[in-house]
Amino acid sequence: MSKVAIVTDSTAYIPKELSKNYAIYQVPLHIIWGENTFFDNVDIFPSDFYQRLEQSDVMPTTSQPSPAAFKEIYETLVDQGYDILSVHISSCLSGTVDSAQQAKAMIPNAHIEIIDSKFTSMAMGFPILKAARAASLGATLGECKIIVEQALSKVGVKFVVNTLEYLKRGGRIGGAAAFVGNAFNIKPILDLKNGRIEPVDKVRTFSKSLDRMVAMTLEEINGHSPISFAIVHSNAANSAQELLDKVRSQMNLNDINDAIIVDLTPVIGTHTGPGALGIAYMAGM
Repeated sequence: MSKVAIVTDSTAYIPKELSKNYAIYQVPLHIIWGENTFFDNVDIFPSDFYQRLEQSDVMPTTSQPSPAAFKEIYETLVDQGYDILSVHISSCLSGTVDSAQQAKAMIPNAHIEIIDSKFTSMAMGFPILKAARAASLGATLGECKIIVEQALSKVGVKFVVNTLEYLKRGGRIGGAAAFVGNAFNIKPILDLKNGRIEPVDKVRTFSKSLDRMVAMTLEEINGHSPISFAIVHSNAANSAQELLDKVRSQMNLNDINDAIIVDLTPVIGTHTGPGALGIAYMAGM
């Protein structure tokens, strides 16, 4: 029986303390900043990125990994005897899945399954961890794929940004475009629906939008346990801790498997801008 490795991309940003015991490999997306290209969370990290973002007159852009990058990691893992489950950021937000599929076609005899998660960050990361744990106990490639697909049906993510301008600039704004430049400072609560960023509610202030985001998340996960959730943020660590405490205070602690704080990687931060806060969860798995 072949062992199974999980390949994902850097936008999953699974904390090392959770992934270190499993066969999880992350392929970095790219940040193009002027004449320079950086590998996401490899040679540019959140703390450096946001400091540079505030000082730069040139805004960064992002791109997916090349098929060659996927081919290299796939071939390495195949040579080590692995079957591969490759799970990636929504194809509506990035061409990463396409690069993975091109790489798979270059290695026709390898056992590789590719999943478009329709999510990113820990809404993608929690299902990956679920499958990686099963793989470590001997689950097959087919079984791991089913685990991820089932888990993805039980995840969600909501977030609020300080400004929609970064999403607009990067072309990832979806249905929230209607709120750009709103004179009344309306803060939409954003969701990933069918892989796209869409507004699900709107509130007049940032603080009220956070309260509403928590309430909506708790409504969705009510009655479903166990629960894993992550507060995701872009250069807003103190606010993230406050949000984590707020969510935990309104849950039955016995129902919680994981409750963590995760930085948004520079690639995602390019599109949210600094100060974004969100809640990613998996409930009932």
